[in-house]
Amino acid sequence: MIETSRQATPDAAEGRDGLAAVSVAERHLSADLVQWLSLALVAAAAVVADQVTKHVVSSQLAVGENVTVAGPFSIHHVHNSGIAFGLFAGATGMVIALTAIAVTWMLVFFARSGARHPVLPVALGLLIGGSLSNLADRMRLGHVTDFLDFRYWPAFNLADACIVAGVILLLRTMLSGERSPRRRPGASTLRP
Repeated sequence: MIETSRQATPDAAEGRDGLAAVSVAERHLSADLVQWLSLALVAAAAVVADQVTKHVVSSQLAVGENVTVAGPFSIHHVHNSGIAFGLFAGATGMVIALTAIAVTWMLVFFARSGARHPVLPVALGLLIGGSLSNLADRMRLGHVTDFLDFRYWPAFNLADACIVAGVILLLRTMLSGERSPRRRPGASTLRP
């Protein structure tokens, strides 16, 4: 058994644990200005890309019109009043409310944990940007424009692709963090 002795330190005199790891005691996980700017930039890029592509499709193709690109991939202009796979079609008010709640939750989470991992601004930026772009369409038009069609999968748009990419990045980041615990420099591997 390894014994350690505690010496009176200024931290101990002030009632703080002098043996607590500095990274635990002083590490702030809340997002800073750079992380907020990164999140905003990624979200804005997702919104702009999605809105531009929807505008191009809407102005060039009539609803229901289809242009084959290559193999099973085509540009097929459809309207979707629901969410993924057409779920909750016609329940636009509920979809708007759920999306607003989800975006608010993501912003609160980011405010509290944005410094946890460098990929968080990108992952949540994609999620928030895609969600906001589709939310804007639902509020303005009552539906979203879907156009990316692979024949064997329901049509979707760039906002949907951003949301899926954000979820994959977030899950991958969380899972990789679970598998490889971080060690502090100089930390002992001996256990008492």
